[in-house]
Amino acid sequence: MKTQQLALLVVAGVALGGAGLYVRSRQAAGFQQSKASLGAPVLGKLDASTIQGLRITAGTNQLNLVKSGDNWTVKERGGYNANFASIQDFVRKLVDLKATQPVSVGPSRLAALELTAPDKGPGVLVELLGADGKASRSLLLGKKVNKESKGDDAFGGGSWPIGRYVQVDGKLDSIAMVNEVLANAEPKPDDWLEKDWIKVEQPVAVSVTHSVATNSFALVRTNEFAGWSLADAAPAEKLDTTKLGSFGTLLSSPSFDDVVTDPKEETLGFAGGTKAVVKTAAGWTYEFQVGKAQEADRYPFRFTVAAELATQRVPGKDEKPEDKEKLDKEFAEKLKKQQDKLAAEKALSKWTFLTSRWSIDPLFKNRSELFEDPKKDETKPAAGADAPVFTAPNLPGAN
Repeated sequence: MKTQQLALLVVAGVALGGAGLYVRSRQAAGFQQSKASLGAPVLGKLDASTIQGLRITAGTNQLNLVKSGDNWTVKERGGYNANFASIQDFVRKLVDLKATQPVSVGPSRLAALELTAPDKGPGVLVELLGADGKASRSLLLGKKVNKESKGDDAFGGGSWPIGRYVQVDGKLDSIAMVNEVLANAEPKPDDWLEKDWIKVEQPVAVSVTHSVATNSFALVRTNEFAGWSLADAAPAEKLDTTKLGSFGTLLSSPSFDDVVTDPKEETLGFAGGTKAVVKTAAGWTYEFQVGKAQEADRYPFRFTVAAELATQRVPGKDEKPEDKEKLDKEFAEKLKKQQDKLAAEKALSKWTFLTSRWSIDPLFKNRSELFEDPKKDETKPAAGADAPVFTAPNLPGAN
């Protein structure tokens, strides 16, 4: 055998031996080839209809979204309704979650990808629950992957997330980078609440009662288009119309931040808080209670609602027979909407809410804040006093 051939055989043997050692070292370290296929759904053919609950865990915090009949509820908020649109969107993303890069790692590399159990690291665990409340599938969310920009494009530099590392069902061979960040996969119950709330329409009477009696007031108007007047105004009390606009839209599109699951009267301060009664042109009556400010300038808020709904339509004086069917149908549809609104708002009245001040700001006004500033007229010059004298210019040809 020639010397050159012998050298080649030696090199090949060393290479094969090295490859064998590398394979054995990877196996010893627990490295497994990812079975995730590029562009394939990481959760396989997931049937969304089988999902009866979602559990999200991060650190010591946990969120449970539970399907109850046709509704979803937030367990950590006493079974308050969850936002179905948010859940639907989240589940759709899980179904469409695709691998953009299969990843083969061993146990020692999981921490670098932040694929650690929530109680041991920054990983976020999403569990899909069946009808028995047990997890049927799981998805561990790890490190987010960012796209960097050097400032030479329309985005002007910086970075933004384009994907995330995930591990499916706790299997080492199921790790992949996916095409979604799933940013709302956080155990924050208030973020998942259904925020549709009360809606006060066309208020015509507003009375606000403060703990200090002299701060209380009552405003009334003849219809939803008329101006407000003070129910018991003294001769010297002149309303400033520019300060009353917010009462016409009072709680017309309010929002709340959270619900209180264990309301304690001694901490919420309803006893010494503000009370208000609002009546609308359509015969609805709302009674509100505002407690003392909690952290983040949020206020406890309660309400009751009642309405006198006409259930029979009174035909017009000159109503034609051919119009009756159409008008009856329109009346029935409107009545149904009002009945549904009343039922929904009555169901909400059993809860205690936390709302930001701006949403109910008119209820914080004191009586003295509704009037014109008595010093405002002092700055105006008296009629005719120091009025500028206008002198017409001499025009050519004028005599």
